[in-house]
Amino acid sequence: MLNNIKICKKNQLDLLRFVSMETYRDTFSESNSETLMTQYFQDALNKEKLQAELNHPDSAFYFIYFTEQVAGFLKVNVMSAQTDSKDVNALEIERFYIRKSFLRNGLGKELMNFACDLARQKNKKSVWLGVWENNMPALHFYKKMGFYQIGSHPFNMAGDIQTDLVLQKDI
Repeated sequence: MLNNIKICKKNQLDLLRFVSMETYRDTFSESNSETLMTQYFQDALNKEKLQAELNHPDSAFYFIYFTEQVAGFLKVNVMSAQTDSKDVNALEIERFYIRKSFLRNGLGKELMNFACDLARQKNKKSVWLGVWENNMPALHFYKKMGFYQIGSHPFNMAGDIQTDLVLQKDI
């Protein structure tokens, strides 16, 4: 089935926030307390912060649609928007989520291929991302997609410092 990937528009802030919180909760609520989750949403996914991210010239959000519904999203960063390594030859995937009800439809692969195509269009040599060291389904997926570990960095989950593995894919 042909799916559509479209840039998230500034007037879709509420939808972006809703899908961001839903997918984050589905992915991490079993491993983190409700207090941590709520604090993270207030700190990292509040409307003002998401609006600033939407407005950043070196970042972009994309929605993937399945049967005309938003099935997931992607956030990419280049240049100054990158969260860690400011590699001019790389594109960062900062967020990559498929909604629980849309898993197992090939959407993750499609969205990842889209991100890699974006990197090629921008003449980047690699794509990198951070993934929680205990997120085994994501680690398996990224390995299957050709990523390999190049390091690690701390991730601040509302004051709880966790470890993200830094993975890269050469394109």
